[in-house]
Amino acid sequence: MGLRHLFLFLSFVLVIGTYFSWGNGNDKALDFVVEVPGSNVEVGAENFIASDDDFDWGKIKPSENLSWHDCYDGFQCARFKVPLNYSEPEGRPAILALIRLEASDSDDNRGPVLFNPGGPGGSGVELVLKRGRNFSTILGPRFDIVGFDPRGVSRSLPQVSFYNSRVERELWSFSTVRELNHSNHGLADTWGKALVTGRLAAERDLDKDVLAHINTGNTARDMLSITEAHGYEKLKYWGFSYGTILGATFAAMFPDKVERLVIDGVVDSVDYYSAGWKTNLRDTSATLQDFFDFCHTAGPSKCAFYASSPSQIGQNLFELYSSLKKKPIPVRTDKSYGLVDYARLRETIFTALYVPYTQFVDLAQGLADLKKENGTKLFMMKEGDPFQCNCSPDVFGQNTEDASHAISCTDAKPIPGSYEDAVKYFEEALEFSEWSSVWTGIRVSCSAWRASNGHFQGPVEGNTSFPLLMIGNRADPVTPLASAQKMSKAFPGSVVLSQDSPGHCSLSAPSPCTQSYVAAYFVNGTLPEPGTWCPVIGTPFNQDDALKELDLLSSGCTDKQEITNLNDGQQRTFSSASSLFSSPLFSENDDVKLLRAVFDMSRDSINLPTRSRLPLHV
Repeated sequence: MGLRHLFLFLSFVLVIGTYFSWGNGNDKALDFVVEVPGSNVEVGAENFIASDDDFDWGKIKPSENLSWHDCYDGFQCARFKVPLNYSEPEGRPAILALIRLEASDSDDNRGPVLFNPGGPGGSGVELVLKRGRNFSTILGPRFDIVGFDPRGVSRSLPQVSFYNSRVERELWSFSTVRELNHSNHGLADTWGKALVTGRLAAERDLDKDVLAHINTGNTARDMLSITEAHGYEKLKYWGFSYGTILGATFAAMFPDKVERLVIDGVVDSVDYYSAGWKTNLRDTSATLQDFFDFCHTAGPSKCAFYASSPSQIGQNLFELYSSLKKKPIPVRTDKSYGLVDYARLRETIFTALYVPYTQFVDLAQGLADLKKENGTKLFMMKEGDPFQCNCSPDVFGQNTEDASHAISCTDAKPIPGSYEDAVKYFEEALEFSEWSSVWTGIRVSCSAWRASNGHFQGPVEGNTSFPLLMIGNRADPVTPLASAQKMSKAFPGSVVLSQDSPGHCSLSAPSPCTQSYVAAYFVNGTLPEPGTWCPVIGTPFNQDDALKELDLLSSGCTDKQEITNLNDGQQRTFSSASSLFSSPLFSENDDVKLLRAVFDMSRDSINLPTRSRLPLHV
């Protein structure tokens, strides 16, 4: 959800280089933490809140007990103190930003379900703000839906940031290109910038000792603290993408503290903690093949990039690659301007593979337009909103890229840092997947990372107090189903639920089947039978038809039993989908409302990149 930003750390443009003079004594002006009045935590400044946030978190006094305050529209927020260093519980605290949508059934409140969207560096507050009501609809009225920004991330403190302002960060990231094959020096540039990043991070953290404590193991401890502060002994959790590493780490560290734990879009923990990053791309090409296949099946009326066969669609795409390498397409939109070149095309396609049910139609139109030398549609798929310059050094905004780098590199065991090692790794990775050219930068970015170790780095395994539920898609571009099957072997009794769709994590496609199993697991502890596969509604190229039929159901104009097949050749109808919600488990919710929640989550763009960034890497 969530494998979507780390590469921004690789972007150190030449023009900004004059801002820094190593060892000249001026770095104090760029310390990434300062004092917040009334606390012992060194963090941004009193006005540390993101400039685009419409709630003033600074009005909430941090406490060691959860004190909830009304916030946003119908939510409650809190700021929760935990030890920055759990070995020194009386030392400096970290302050976690939490948000919850309270259970509506106060007579049978079963406590909090914690959520993590992925990353690392993703905001749980943002996830619950955007999807919390849908989660509540699916899980039912008995649970508090709770999101939190992990230590170092966004609204939590201390916030990891190596920049003096959002402007400085934007300048650093201006020329980032994640596609390493965009030129013959792409890898060298990435490696060189990684060395600068590592040195910058070390210098800014010399007297703060913060980065060593920004890691997944400590965030797992934070989740236990949050659970206990709610008055419960065991964790209920649903994590996506990198959030599966966090969830599995919790299960390994606290196997007797698991009440319900769903990990969705599972990352191979051995690969993650060793900084391997080699297993993620196992099914990326299969996801792209789904684009070719679904486009051909949909026909020219539904898929603008249609051709006589799936292989011909693929050939037409490769011809576009060759064309753009020779001649990029200039674009001017109402909001911005730029070039659609080979790198941008590859990055846009890679992003679309995360959310095919949202983006394959637009991708097809963008590719068809590119054949006519019109790059506007494809450019706008990654355009985002123009950056608004805020020159105050006290307003940091979101720090996803900074936190992502800090967490993933601190978690991992040290890697060889020479350029020759980077070249060897890149060549080996390309043999495994052609998409390694947009992925290798994750590992290379840790080449000069020297944050202290000694924290949890595995093994990720254990006999848990309640079995885990793992979910994987048939063709996930960055968390292959095989990773879930591998991880399941490390946790006896766990079950893998497979969803028959392309895309990243189960929420990328509308599957009432999958979500009904998730709800049953949380409510009464029921696990699917091993080997269970869940269908999804429709295909990436007929979602508009599906939504029209859902609108008819919502209006009451059509009987559920009369809903027609969606012409996907798989006999998946709304009537059969809604029947999944007919058990007493879902008696509090109308089945059409549940279907709407499933569709809304599959079409929400929370895991899509903003501006020109790739998604969080997992």
